[in-house]
Amino acid sequence: MFRKSIVLFLISFMAVMAYAQDANIVGHVVDKATGEHMPFVTVQLKGTSIGGLTDETGHYFLKDLPTGQHTVVFSCVGYENEERALYIRANKTLEVNVELQEESYMMESVVVTANKYETKKRETATIVNVISPVLFENTTAHCMADVLGFQTGLRVEQTCTNCGVPSLRINGLEGQYSQILMDSRPIFSSLASVYGLEQVPAGMVDRVEIIRGGGSALYGSNAIAGVVNIVTKEPTRNFVDVNHTSSYLESGSYDINTSMNASVVSENQKAGAFIFAVQRNRKQYDRDGDGFSDIPLLNSTTAGFRSYFRTTDYSKLTAEYHHVAEYRRGGCDVQLPPHETDLAEQLRHSIDAGSLRWDWYSVDNKHYVQLYSSLQNIGRDSYFGTGKNPNAYGRTDDITFVGGAQYRYTYPFVYKLTGDISAGMEYTHNRLHDEMLGYNRDLLQKVNIYGGYLQNEWKNEKVSLLLGARLEKHNLLSNPVLSPRANLRYSPTKDYIFRLSYASGYRAPQAYDEDLHVGAVGGEVSLITLDANLKPEYSHSLSGSVDMYHRFGNWETNLTVEGFYTRMNDVFALVENGHDDQGNLLLTRVNSSGAYVAGMNLEAKVGYRKVLLLQGGYTLQRSRYVNDFVWSENPAITPQRRMFRTPDHYGYFLATYNPTAHLSIAINGKVTGSMLVPHFAGYIAEDEEVTTENFCELGAKISYNIHLYKHYTLELNCGVKNVLNHFQRDLDKGMNRDASYIYGPSLPRTWFAGFNLKL
Repeated sequence: MFRKSIVLFLISFMAVMAYAQDANIVGHVVDKATGEHMPFVTVQLKGTSIGGLTDETGHYFLKDLPTGQHTVVFSCVGYENEERALYIRANKTLEVNVELQEESYMMESVVVTANKYETKKRETATIVNVISPVLFENTTAHCMADVLGFQTGLRVEQTCTNCGVPSLRINGLEGQYSQILMDSRPIFSSLASVYGLEQVPAGMVDRVEIIRGGGSALYGSNAIAGVVNIVTKEPTRNFVDVNHTSSYLESGSYDINTSMNASVVSENQKAGAFIFAVQRNRKQYDRDGDGFSDIPLLNSTTAGFRSYFRTTDYSKLTAEYHHVAEYRRGGCDVQLPPHETDLAEQLRHSIDAGSLRWDWYSVDNKHYVQLYSSLQNIGRDSYFGTGKNPNAYGRTDDITFVGGAQYRYTYPFVYKLTGDISAGMEYTHNRLHDEMLGYNRDLLQKVNIYGGYLQNEWKNEKVSLLLGARLEKHNLLSNPVLSPRANLRYSPTKDYIFRLSYASGYRAPQAYDEDLHVGAVGGEVSLITLDANLKPEYSHSLSGSVDMYHRFGNWETNLTVEGFYTRMNDVFALVENGHDDQGNLLLTRVNSSGAYVAGMNLEAKVGYRKVLLLQGGYTLQRSRYVNDFVWSENPAITPQRRMFRTPDHYGYFLATYNPTAHLSIAINGKVTGSMLVPHFAGYIAEDEEVTTENFCELGAKISYNIHLYKHYTLELNCGVKNVLNHFQRDLDKGMNRDASYIYGPSLPRTWFAGFNLKL
């Protein structure tokens, strides 16, 4: 026994000594064009949790490293990654000096949404668009609702003049067809999706990844139109960032935004925390002077953190938490209690959300395991009422839990192909209790979804084939749902990428975000109920694209052409169903025969070094029901096949010019074509269908960066949004208005000024 103990002790001691031997890497990083040393460059041992940053002089020191063959990755925002393969030996210090090349505008970014693991953007089997912090800055976007419209195929619209419900449409389909993720987790429940796009401030977002087309094979129910993955910021170095913007609308309205971000990282990069806080205060806006708001009052505070701890050299624990307190009020006489006014929609949200994730990589980087869980709790006090109704108060409680695991194995395959097989299991629980006793409404809904997916991708730089499927059991459906996907990528050269994709999806017959928003129509309240025979929707999506890159000296170009087609069966639709005993308008969600969306997305980029970037995208499409659809009881309205609130063409453009290292000029615009909008009776005598005009929004921003000390800077900026002041010209007036009759730009002409202090 004693001998065995001695042997075990010696083996353990030798293992510890082998690991603890003095193996180090030192060096510096410089800009290849200027030769200047670069501070705060990330230096990472690939496939491990070991890393560090260059200091203010551009030098770095990684110590006590594991011996053996490794790859060191040098990365910095605005520069191309540099990788160096080397062999680390015990009791040796290697000197590795690196030059970083300024990054192309058509950058080789890494994304996670396409496959649920990190993949180079050019090598993904499906197109992934990325919104970076630069786009938030150039468009002065304060939240997700402000920035998503600057992506091809995406459009954000307001759907209520009283409370300002923002809705995202991808390839023309309503928001309920899109899956919004937070760090790849489907934590946005039906209730969270109502105002969620305005409740995620820019200060907590690192980037946003967008996939157009069916995503149910990876992300489950509702991912029919596409997936929007909000990736929160992770601590990378020590800094403090204070940002403030004051915006002024006409008629004395304003929108004040202040945010503070701070990051703290230990010297050995073993632990770090990113902390953020955002305060927003917006006064209600009345466009036509009738005393009723067309943009609601909004006051919100968001605070939270994201932190990590490297448990070993090959594993990491990540935790995230944030709290949102929001008050919004629309209608008239917002200074009075809502039940003392002719029309009021008032909401108080208290949201707490958090997540925990553990990542592990094998030493040879062939195996990857992730365990995760997310929890979100929402409490909402509401008032949706007209005519000084004292019984229009309500309370909604919503809790969502997501937990799961995923595994990936990388292996060599035939013909110089590498195989990536990945599998995962996920459980989602949502409990929603919505009470409005004054309207005899008491909705208790429990959703339990058990899902699992399996996919395999065979790939190299030229070609990839991905086959996968997700099997999901939804407690509101009798049978499990299988959602397959197939993706093919072919790159004959590095400048041409062809992609072909198929995916299926579904939506279960449960309460959706618009069901939890009670609208005021014609001085009465509208309530949405589900038809007793409502069946799930199923969809099939096809897309094909070509991605072309070319470089002319210092000029770079990129053109993407994508065609898409989505067919949906048993589509959900709303129809009038009379009035209840209290005179409230009843709308019923029913199945129509089917619908399709087909069209083309075009996107182009032209860049000249870091001096000039021109970017634009345009969508041409048709959104139609298969058979004529009757939505109104008015016999004068002809049955309609065209989907409401969906223009046949829309687009955006961005232009950024940096004439000096300190000065930046940004111009942006959005174009929205004509669309068909329903207009309910109230302010007007009878229901009608309205064909809207075209709209063009133009904005501009000028920024000047002042160097204060070392890496401390102060940016001063000013600009304007919607300078042409295009806005809906036929808004309803008074308490009898149809609050859902709103279209076009979400803001009138808005002037703004601000600063960004970086320490």
